Amino acid sequence: MNEEEIAHFLKTQPQFFDRHPELLESILVPHPHSGRAIPLAERQILGLRDKVRLIEGRLSELIRYGEDNDAISEKVHRLSLALLAARDFPASVQTLYFHLREDFAVPHVALRLWGKALPAGTLEGAEVEPALRDRAESMAGPQCGGAAASPFLDWFGGAQGHVRSLALVPLGQTRAFGLLALGSEDPQRFYAEMGTLFLRRIGELAAAALGARL
Repeated sequence: MNEEEIAHFLKTQPQFFDRHPELLESILVPHPHSGRAIPLAERQILGLRDKVRLIEGRLSELIRYGEDNDAISEKVHRLSLALLAARDFPASVQTLYFHLREDFAVPHVALRLWGKALPAGTLEGAEVEPALRDRAESMAGPQCGGAAASPFLDWFGGAQGHVRSLALVPLGQTRAFGLLALGSEDPQRFYAEMGTLFLRRIGELAAAALGARL
């Protein structure tokens, strides 16, 4: 019999080792790591241990993600309460900046709004180029990625040279009336494949709070 025939026989005869249990101890196979010969039963135990370690690693990763999400949810909740307590538009803007920088550890934040009656002289009401406005209004949700050559870098003023990754969050439900730009000096902080659920929630909160005070 060749190898294929032996393998087929063992697969189609599951009772074979019930009839010959002594073979489980006498058949020797290579150790998966050292290469030394070990009984088949021991090899099965080692395989199960490897699977258990893999499952434990995945479980630890899921727990870590869950804890991270809980922490972010708590920060979003604190931001919500603070925005509700803000008395007017300037207070809302400063509250948003403070929480993004201090609570979410985003060092560079820029905000632009249009189509609203903003207080005179506010940076948030500075004129936005039509092309940038059109791009913001066409976004279906937050966009993240590298900051290199981004046309929104100018919004960060003198700090633009330190920004390595960006998150762009449109403000508005049906049509954007503003854009929140978050800049990080870490090139991996905001990346194209990352989840944007919490960024979307922050954008919704900011849009509701700022829009209600204009």
